[in-house]
Amino acid sequence: MAENMDEKKIIFSGIQPSGALTIGNYLGSLKNWVELQDEYNCYYCVVDQHAITVPQEPKMLRKNTLEILAVYLAAGLDPEKCTLFIQSHVPAHAQLSWVLSTMTYMGQLNRMTQFKEKSQKGEGNLNAGLFTYPVLMAADILLYNADLVPVGEDQKQHLELARDLADRFNSRYSDTFTVPDGYIPKLGARIMSLQEPEKKMSKSAEDPNSYILILDDEATIKRKFKRAVTDSIGIVKYTDEQPGIKNLITIYSSFSNMSIEEIEKKYEGKGYGEFKEDIGQLVADSLAPIREKVEYYLDNKDELERIYREGAQKAEKASRRVLSKVYRKVGFIQR
Repeated sequence: MAENMDEKKIIFSGIQPSGALTIGNYLGSLKNWVELQDEYNCYYCVVDQHAITVPQEPKMLRKNTLEILAVYLAAGLDPEKCTLFIQSHVPAHAQLSWVLSTMTYMGQLNRMTQFKEKSQKGEGNLNAGLFTYPVLMAADILLYNADLVPVGEDQKQHLELARDLADRFNSRYSDTFTVPDGYIPKLGARIMSLQEPEKKMSKSAEDPNSYILILDDEATIKRKFKRAVTDSIGIVKYTDEQPGIKNLITIYSSFSNMSIEEIEKKYEGKGYGEFKEDIGQLVADSLAPIREKVEYYLDNKDELERIYREGAQKAEKASRRVLSKVYRKVGFIQR
């Protein structure tokens, strides 16, 4: 496998350790990452530097970082097939971000939807990092010359910035960066809230019944699905007129690998109660082995540490090649 690594297209992606992960993270990201690691040269990162744009309790940030790394492994990411590491362990991310920030226009950052939303809310901690973190995100991607970046609809704007910066740098200094494309899976990429199905499932939602955490136990999972918002139509059908049921069918299909049509046929003439009972059991059964493996890794921190140290060494080696080229081209003197 290793000898063909350089021939494979490169993928980069990461998740912030700002809290526990939901099944939205699992179905929209992790499940796809596992499939991609066999076909691509993948760099998967816990982006802890992005997390501190919002104040974090240091102890909780460390706990969440290790927990997410354990979830990566438990979900099926294999350190022999992909590079798993913690962002802050590879200094080149921040170093490249600084160079790219000098080529990023203020107007581009002002137009970033997430910053505009936060600034309009008048949040107290409207810091410079919140404004410039899309540049760090671009550095994350360009540092490994990623060909593809798995992105949801809400991240397309950030990918566009990375593409712009790659083009701008290449035009000014000659070809250096690969201009990345987005990789958007067909189904399961956008899992909605169980309580407000018009909104994306989010761990930051106030109502804990609106999301399923990967590490929720069986009783909690089944209870949350029983409370999921549906409608008065009473038919299990995948349609925009029934957003709650449509979302549940998407989740069911993603965990069972059954088609939408097969699910509709299975529950033809059956009520929502039976459907909710079945989906609760399906998701609980699917997540149980992941939860057990997470507990194993968190009980064996030495093994977890070995994996993230080795991953950082691999990422450091790849990133240094790119950063050295960038430093030389912008005119920095080599150490």
